[in-house]
Amino acid sequence: MNLIRNFRNWRRYRDTVNELSRLSNRELHDLGIARGDIPFIARKSV
Repeated sequence: MNLIRNFRNWRRYRDTVNELSRLSNRELHDLGIARGDIPFIARKSV
């Protein structure tokens, strides 16, 4: 069960990183996110 949960968490993290990385700097700024904060924010989504 842990393996499945860990895999789902990893996918959620990667999906979040990918989605945020696709945004322009302007869009990130409008959301109050710096590009360097994307991994931190993605970790919080898990």
